[in-house]
Amino acid sequence: MVDDDTWSGALHRLWQAASRAEEVAALADDVYAPLLATPGVHLVVGTRWDEDATLRYMRALGADGDAPVIVATARSMPGAAVREPDGEPVVTRSSVGELDDAVWPEAEFLRQVPGASVVGCTFRLDRSGWAGLSVAVDASADTEGVARRLAQAVDVIVACHTGILQRGREARRGADDALLAEASLQMDSSLDVEDTLRRVARIAVPAVADGCLVHLLRKDGPEFVAATHVAVQQQRALEEAGRDDPWLAALLAQRDDGDQALFLSGAALDGSPFAGPGPAGGGRHPTVVSVSTLHARGRVVGSITFVYQRPEDRLPDSAFLDSLATRAALAIDNALLYELRRHAVLSLQEHLLPSKLPAVVGWDLSASYEVGDPMLDVGGDFYDAVPRPDGSIALLIGDVCGRGAEAAALTGLARHTLRTLLEEGTDPGTALSRLNRALRQEGATRFLTAVVVTMAPQADGTVRLTTCSAGHPRPLVLRADGSIGEVVSGGLLLGILDDVSYESHEDSLAPGDTLVLFTDGLTESREADGTYFESVLPGRLSALRGSDAAHVAESLARQARTFRASGQDDIALLVARWNGITPSDGLLPLETLLEQAALR
Repeated sequence: MVDDDTWSGALHRLWQAASRAEEVAALADDVYAPLLATPGVHLVVGTRWDEDATLRYMRALGADGDAPVIVATARSMPGAAVREPDGEPVVTRSSVGELDDAVWPEAEFLRQVPGASVVGCTFRLDRSGWAGLSVAVDASADTEGVARRLAQAVDVIVACHTGILQRGREARRGADDALLAEASLQMDSSLDVEDTLRRVARIAVPAVADGCLVHLLRKDGPEFVAATHVAVQQQRALEEAGRDDPWLAALLAQRDDGDQALFLSGAALDGSPFAGPGPAGGGRHPTVVSVSTLHARGRVVGSITFVYQRPEDRLPDSAFLDSLATRAALAIDNALLYELRRHAVLSLQEHLLPSKLPAVVGWDLSASYEVGDPMLDVGGDFYDAVPRPDGSIALLIGDVCGRGAEAAALTGLARHTLRTLLEEGTDPGTALSRLNRALRQEGATRFLTAVVVTMAPQADGTVRLTTCSAGHPRPLVLRADGSIGEVVSGGLLLGILDDVSYESHEDSLAPGDTLVLFTDGLTESREADGTYFESVLPGRLSALRGSDAAHVAESLARQARTFRASGQDDIALLVARWNGITPSDGLLPLETLLEQAALR
């Protein structure tokens, strides 16, 4: 039995569950159990309806039942429209015998309680549908109390659904903002107007729509530029429609400078290439087409036509499409300024990397940086070599997720933070932990990987390697005899969690050994048959036995570049060959190392 205090506790737990739920159905157990424990209640049935009185879902559970009966359907019940609430929840009371099956599909379950009365509540969830929650009670039940509890449970369900919708809208806005930002970056990276619009089509499908057509407006009418579709066969048909269809050409020619996004569906598509079988035919959902005008400096320069075959709630709104169109038009206007911007990007890339590596007795240091695609924005790969107070050398290499201004900012922050800490003698694990803390404090939205290796020459002529990694590819060692070793390392990516510690792993180098650090652009270069460079890297590196550091770095970068048929990530390599120190050389203090580096 559930008294008022127990019910209050159950209601509190229901509110807590509602705040965490990602869908309303997840609340079923928390709703049904306390209602069934109410005196006189024998059965609870919930239903979910579409706006057109189509039953979508029914769930029934009895007080003595072990598992609920769940019915998923698409049953049209016009008679149930009389139960649809207009605004506030509606509570009704009746006997089971009075229930009309054409109005109450729940009756088949409620009749399992002979002589029972029914207390039901119907309520709206959103504009597209409503729901019902009904209980079968015997003569001992306090029907007013049951109705009150039913209404309280409904309040929680409605609030839960509203919260889910709100979070969904916020997530959609965030995704839209991210897509618009990415679209701007992509469109800004081309000097050619038509190429800019092709990028719009590639970005939009399938994130915005299932298909996309792009036209430029010429003196003699719209000129087809590009088309893309999630299905290859439909893309071909879409391209044909974009080039030759008179209906579409007439529609695009009528668009004016001030027009907002136009949505067409149903009869409005009669006579178009999108009605019935065609570029967008054969799908599960009705076809919807939108047309957005591209206008810049007071004139129409083109249009974007989107084709949708998806649920209505996944269609973009006019504001988003207008914003996307505005950005595309501005990208056309800004194409002539791209070259100046590109020079600035190249300059920034240079400043994110050290101008030269230090010259250190016993060491041969070199690096290589290969830009994956010169048309992309500034990358996030970085490296450095840092002399330390104890005479050791610290090597660091990392990779910020993504490209662009934010990636560049994080690249600078990461490299200079690590360099400063390592110069002060901070151990690799602590340096990575403090960088992680700095990223979290800055609210960085991108993660990055990095590995730090300190190299300390020993009295016996070997070098002690101390390695810490934050999710970065493991360094390799090319031994003097041509064998290849992998430096053990592993740790969580930077910028994910607030408090992270990193373990150190030790290894050693002998004279003639070469340590190779690299970013994943090297290993993830891929041939047309899908083979990754990672699979051939040990053999390629072994073949470079006896080479100096510069040759190793430049050769591996060149081989990866010619190897790959796909993949446009930047490639960074940092190579250190240990030549050894003669007894007369000794280990040099930091001041001497810095002085030598400055003189070179």
